[in-house]
Amino acid sequence: MAETRRVAAFDFDGTLVPGDSLIPFVWRTAGRRRFLLASLRHGVRIVAASAFGIGSRDAAKERFVRSTLRGLPLATARKAGEAYAAELERKVDAASLARLHWHNDEGHELVLISASLEIYLEPLGERLGFDTVLATRLMVGDDERLTGDLDGPNVRAHEKVVRLRRWLGGAACELWAYGDSAGDRELLALADHGFRVPRRGGFAGLGLGLDRT
Repeated sequence: MAETRRVAAFDFDGTLVPGDSLIPFVWRTAGRRRFLLASLRHGVRIVAASAFGIGSRDAAKERFVRSTLRGLPLATARKAGEAYAAELERKVDAASLARLHWHNDEGHELVLISASLEIYLEPLGERLGFDTVLATRLMVGDDERLTGDLDGPNVRAHEKVVRLRRWLGGAACELWAYGDSAGDRELLALADHGFRVPRRGGFAGLGLGLDRT
């Protein structure tokens, strides 16, 4: 009989770090002019979808990414992602790190699962000791430049469950999951141990009492 895997899945934005990570990455990678033009063209749709549920958040995100990152050389995007990952690592607070370390000490597999971009979350996951990163991918053309399209669905809501199950490959699993928003609802519902991380206070606000000594 196959052994049950024990997995801890963490959302990123708002869970391990405060706020949004996509917009700062696009700002610094695309440049001010392209960022501002895209914001003028798509900002209203993004706010309407994110704040009021009007229209598709996934479609709004893809339009914004296409307007800002299309044509960028993959090598440039990877370099930017690695530099950004180093900055994001410093934003992960002590309580969040303590929870990661606790799961690692227990021998659990660590999964970073997020709608944010794989281009910077993959190097960040390596820095933080995650076993895998399941995040939104950017499509790359034959010319080794970003096409501006997403390579597969945006990894939020039910897609988080789809990606996690695909990674597990049908294996039996005891799952811990952490998220902070409606986009994590399906993941938390799937978990044996699901935790909604408070927007204010983060992991410290969960009161789990698992700080390392």
